[in-house]
Amino acid sequence: MQSLASYFAKELLGAGHDVTVFTVGEESSDKMKKPPFSRFSEIVSGGGKTVWGAPAQIGSVLEGSAFDVVLDNNGKDLDTVRPVADWAKSAGVKQFLFISSAGIYKPTDEPPHVEGDAVKADAGHVGVEKYISETFGSWAVFRPQYMIGSGNNKDCEEWFFDRIVRGRPVLIPGSGMQLTNISHVKDLSSMLTLAIGNPAAASGKIFNCVSDRAVTLDGMAKLCAQAAGLPVEIVHYDPKTIGSDAKKAFPFRNMHFYAEPRAAKDILGWCSSTNLPEDLKERFEEYVKIGRDKKPMKFELDDKILESMKVPVAV
Repeated sequence: MQSLASYFAKELLGAGHDVTVFTVGEESSDKMKKPPFSRFSEIVSGGGKTVWGAPAQIGSVLEGSAFDVVLDNNGKDLDTVRPVADWAKSAGVKQFLFISSAGIYKPTDEPPHVEGDAVKADAGHVGVEKYISETFGSWAVFRPQYMIGSGNNKDCEEWFFDRIVRGRPVLIPGSGMQLTNISHVKDLSSMLTLAIGNPAAASGKIFNCVSDRAVTLDGMAKLCAQAAGLPVEIVHYDPKTIGSDAKKAFPFRNMHFYAEPRAAKDILGWCSSTNLPEDLKERFEEYVKIGRDKKPMKFELDDKILESMKVPVAV
């Protein structure tokens, strides 16, 4: 969720905080030429600082610097997060925040997922959450789900736009009535800002970082089409018929998978600002601006599914 760095850094800088963004990688790499990294100059021009390195190098890269709060938005397992957490502890950091994942919840017969629901013990994020809770006096964990926003490193709305602008059917597994949750990254940023502003209230808490409305899979396709001002043809298929390709064929889980932000509302007084119809219009404008609508693409797996269903494939 690399787009978070830009939103969050700008929000903190605007509130008068000193901000340093530590990015895993090398400044000269090709990766840094792409959004959101290519926009880090906006953070610098706003008074922030950007540095690069590996998690194990954080102590030497930031030697001589002091911080009140550290947010880890990179690690998915303890091996990656431990060097950062141990450095933060030794450096006297007052508050440690970690971006986990709502994907660690076990499937439930009573959706939505709420804070305190059972999680998968073997999930990497779970081990990190446990370590942080044992290491810091003041800590908080945030569990986002599917996010949209400029510079996101995972396709979400783009997956739908890719097909809609090319007049291709949007293939959705199952009935299309499965519920999921899609939030704008600005919601996560505002939640984090509130936690920093009220560390006593946030301390020791887990927050589902999601919007407060669910959307069906069919609904997401329709909203993306509305944002693009184009029609959409939705084709449903049985994911069992494509075997191991099922996970690669669609960007979301083929089941009811959505969480609710109860803790953030009750404890931090947070309110969601996600408005999918409007946010998707903004996202489509950028999609066109960067020229992705004209980019040559192949849809081999889509074509394979359509062929198995005896649906004509557009040339």
